[in-house]
Amino acid sequence: MTAITATRRLARLRSLALTGIATTGAAAAALTLMPASAHAAEAPHSAHSVTAPSKDGHSGAGTTGSADNLDGWIKKSLAIMKSKGIPGSYEGLHRNIMRESSGNPNAQNNWDVNAQKGIPSKGLLQVIDPTFNAYHVDGTAHSATDPVANITAAANYAAHRYGSIDNVDSAY
Repeated sequence: MTAITATRRLARLRSLALTGIATTGAAAAALTLMPASAHAAEAPHSAHSVTAPSKDGHSGAGTTGSADNLDGWIKKSLAIMKSKGIPGSYEGLHRNIMRESSGNPNAQNNWDVNAQKGIPSKGLLQVIDPTFNAYHVDGTAHSATDPVANITAAANYAAHRYGSIDNVDSAY
């Protein structure tokens, strides 16, 4: 076999490998949103100590349940969700928040297709204003960047679209 033939075979194998990876990735992405049984929102069974900085820059550690840390925002949202019959769990909310914003309530996406249309996604669960307005839950602030309002509206949206925020494992 010549060097040219070997190079062509190697290039073809690389192309096939990349195609296989892309196909596998697409199949995996399609499976991530398969519905599972949805349950009413529940408080966590174990304590979580993940916190986000408060307005004054402190971590909020040791202030479980306060409005100025991720644990408190999730728990407040869960209480509202439970009272409104919106399904979801602490774990489902936390997992999606960490993927969408890394727990930063001021996160804003300024580069995707929504941002290009002038409606960037915002907050802990990266909600665009029209979705926030359509799925806003009474009893929360009417602000897409308010952590509890953002979580609760996003969970309400996910419940209507996917059965529960617990069923969401990728951008929604």
